[in-house]
Amino acid sequence: MEHMDLYTEDRQKTGKTMVRETAMPEGMYRLVVHLCIFGNDGRLLIQQRQPFKHGWPNLWDISMGGAAQAGDTSQEAAEREVREELGLSIDLKGTLPSFTVSFGEGFDDFYIVTRDVDLSALRLQPEEVQAVRWAEKEEILSMIRDGTFIPYHETLIDMMFYYRNHRGTHTRPDSSGG
Repeated sequence: MEHMDLYTEDRQKTGKTMVRETAMPEGMYRLVVHLCIFGNDGRLLIQQRQPFKHGWPNLWDISMGGAAQAGDTSQEAAEREVREELGLSIDLKGTLPSFTVSFGEGFDDFYIVTRDVDLSALRLQPEEVQAVRWAEKEEILSMIRDGTFIPYHETLIDMMFYYRNHRGTHTRPDSSGG
């Protein structure tokens, strides 16, 4: 039985936990993490959920996603989930999420990493993942439209690819006052 930390709307831990798969207490929030693994060629590693998986069975999804367990930091949750789902070790210590999306019951941290991965070397978690492959942005958007990919907002997919290509680039105001 998995327990999750409960957060305030300001993303502060309350010191309370709840059992996963139970109703979220009113006014409380949870933490979810996603890891988007891009190859050096710019394609995103995607996974197909098992047909018996609760929520979005048989649909394709981004590289990895899951709920943080009680006591996890965001980074620890992402590291654990990618190790469990894909058998891949990725160190996120000192790494901030590329972006966070708030949703009705919590906060969803998205990490973007670039790593060429040998798909045949992955150890897929049989309870979660039935297949993996690489996909380009337009292919993922087409899959969303035809109902074979989790129905993310297309702009979220655009943002993932944008952050992959523009990581570390920030626009700062002109210091000359102009």
